[in-house]
Amino acid sequence: MPFVFVNMAMTADGKIAFASGEFVPFGSERDSKHLYELRATADAVICGARTVETTGTILGNGGDRFRRRRLKSGLTEFPLRVIVSGGGSIDPAAKIFQKRFSPIIVLTTERAPAKKLEQIRKLADEVKICGRTEVNIRTALCWLRAEWNVRWLLCEGGGGLNDALFRAGLVDEIHVTICPKIFGGRHSPTIADGAGFTKLALAERFALKSARRVKAELFTVFETPKAGRNSFQPSKLFL
Repeated sequence: MPFVFVNMAMTADGKIAFASGEFVPFGSERDSKHLYELRATADAVICGARTVETTGTILGNGGDRFRRRRLKSGLTEFPLRVIVSGGGSIDPAAKIFQKRFSPIIVLTTERAPAKKLEQIRKLADEVKICGRTEVNIRTALCWLRAEWNVRWLLCEGGGGLNDALFRAGLVDEIHVTICPKIFGGRHSPTIADGAGFTKLALAERFALKSARRVKAELFTVFETPKAGRNSFQPSKLFL
């Protein structure tokens, strides 16, 4: 399995966007730099379809400085880009499809309409069916490791994808930037939305590995107690 590390910024009340679903960047310049630092250590970056659409991300390498860092580490110039869309509903006009600098893979399911799949196959480098109605995230990650040699996988959300990774017990490390803002909203998205856990005994547990204040923000790293599953630890590089 790849080493999976999640990177998210959240408000002090645990929100990652407004209740409307609209995303407006709210982290600092340092938080943005941290995102690219982490991308520079990853073979691939994975995002949910809604995150790709609402943020307009192209999952790039951050420019020459980070490109050189990747090459020096023996990685490819740009990370592989992975989009999860269970229903195949990713917008073909999404900005990510307009930038052809590294392969784009779409993970989807059998419930995706044939017409949608045909459309996506014209835009993505590969479309992989990973389940009947929901993406089997464990199967998908095993496939990424075997077929695309993804050793280090960075997840940048959203909450639904994060939740699937947590429930499958696949997250090795979490990077959370806590920002001094309050969004509120009963239906505002959080770091882990979706089905969630139903009992405390079943909840995924993490240990605080480091915490560092940079001006008004707190950069934290949590690691799974299942240490040793992978030897690579991105947090050693920056925090």
